[in-house]
Amino acid sequence: MWLVSLISYVDRSTMAVLAPAILADTHLNAQQYGFIISCFSVAYMIGNPVWGYILDRIGVRRGMSVAVGIWSVASMAHAWAGGFFSFGLARAVLGAGEGATFPGGLRTVTQTLSPPKRGRGLAISYSGGSLGAMIAPLVVTPVAAAWGWHGAFLFTGFLGAAWLVFWYFAGKGVDVAGAHSVSRAPELPPGVWTHPVLWGYMAAYALGAMPLGFILSYASLYLRDRFQMTQGQIGAVLWIPPLGWEVGYFIWGAILDRVGPRFRGLFFASLLLSLPFVITQSLPNPVWVLAEMFLAMFALGGYVVLSIAWATRNFPQGHSGFIAGIGAGSWGAIVALTSPYLGHMFDQNDFVTAFRLATIFPIAGYLLWRWIDGRVAKSAARA
Repeated sequence: MWLVSLISYVDRSTMAVLAPAILADTHLNAQQYGFIISCFSVAYMIGNPVWGYILDRIGVRRGMSVAVGIWSVASMAHAWAGGFFSFGLARAVLGAGEGATFPGGLRTVTQTLSPPKRGRGLAISYSGGSLGAMIAPLVVTPVAAAWGWHGAFLFTGFLGAAWLVFWYFAGKGVDVAGAHSVSRAPELPPGVWTHPVLWGYMAAYALGAMPLGFILSYASLYLRDRFQMTQGQIGAVLWIPPLGWEVGYFIWGAILDRVGPRFRGLFFASLLLSLPFVITQSLPNPVWVLAEMFLAMFALGGYVVLSIAWATRNFPQGHSGFIAGIGAGSWGAIVALTSPYLGHMFDQNDFVTAFRLATIFPIAGYLLWRWIDGRVAKSAARA
């Protein structure tokens, strides 16, 4: 599951890494690019809870085989895209397939690990995504230099096909019930869509982690537009921000396992570390910009780990795939809504507003989660 989340982020990050070259070649502007991101994000939003529901019933092995097959074909299809609509369609199918990534990861963690080990297990499973975003520029940039951006998409599709061969052997025991497994849930709990835990979880995950999507999608264009960096120069350094995300998953997961469910203090610490992101536009050179993006992704990796841990502790058991799907899907919804607007800001070189907007989202997510957590605690005390 670590490896498949890595491949999924290599696939989805390829267009973001190569965006300067692709936009120049296809004559797309940043706002159109933002709408293309939204096509992925809307399909990803829908696909996450759908796959979560499916995986809770048919199992991880079969479900992930189908999902990776779908998104590998979609990734290769980008090689034949040449404009707004063809890229939008390819991104939508890719997003629909990749919606299974994190529901599969969380489902595997909860059915194979005991509760004291799940924080680190979750960090391992999910950290493949941040590592994939980190290595994508190092991998696809030289491939694109040799065979063009079309060849880079064919290469990423091949990675998914190779994983399917590996999964045929490695995934054989994943759905076998063990001592700490979680039974398959026949039905969702009554009133699931009014459950306060669900809404608190979505607030923390979707709003809190919004800048992660902003950095992944727009960092390459920002470095090009503000510092006139070339595609090769961008590819050589774009691994730095996701490294913070990768490190953050493990550190926040280890802290959570060590100190226990002290969510309010940990969420607040994550928020404080994310706030300097607002000054990114005023930083004088790419080194400082990349360092700040590293810090922001490290901080907001905490929002992801903490929100999932909080939800799985407070939501009825047996629905881990659904929980993972709802979290990643709600994040996809926020990215879909904001990407075209952010793209318009980039077309206008209004970077100050873009960074200010991105910084507001984690603040709003924390405040909303804090209010809902108070209600959940009061309900538990009355019970």
